[in-house]
Amino acid sequence: MKRVRCPKCDNYITFDETKYTAGQSLVFQCTECGKQFGIRIGVSKLRDTQKVENNTQSTDCESPYGTITVIENVFHYKQVLPLQMGDNVIGRYQKGNPINTPFETVDPSVDLNHCTLNISRDKQGRLKYTLRDNNSNTGTFVDNVEIPPRERRVIEDGTLFTIGATSIILKTTNEEE
Repeated sequence: MKRVRCPKCDNYITFDETKYTAGQSLVFQCTECGKQFGIRIGVSKLRDTQKVENNTQSTDCESPYGTITVIENVFHYKQVLPLQMGDNVIGRYQKGNPINTPFETVDPSVDLNHCTLNISRDKQGRLKYTLRDNNSNTGTFVDNVEIPPRERRVIEDGTLFTIGATSIILKTTNEEE
């Protein structure tokens, strides 16, 4: 089974690709917004470019400031997201959502703007990772303890934190350890 995303409302449409041949064009109508759009079955011309970009991204993810790994759960699959210096606003992906660290999930307990992971340097020049909840509906938990509103928690490599029903692991860089 394959999934295609509606270009207008981001709704997923699932279809069985084995019933079609390579090069065949299909037209879908979104059940949510009614938008009609087409796709062509077969190998993407961008496939090699995407592989190169993905390899570059995974290499880049590990070097500058670390990554967060959204653990596979009942709602979606494992995702590794790169972090940047400053505020990394973490939340559910939705078209038009302006946050800088979104991940795809259908977990209704994850807010669009759930929490913020701030990366800064301490007085010794080492990276410091500080997590805070953005007044989310279901809270942000570190080691099964909720972070109260307006409170910050310093976390380190390997820390497991939970937003909604989704667990995330922080992977920092080995810089200056």
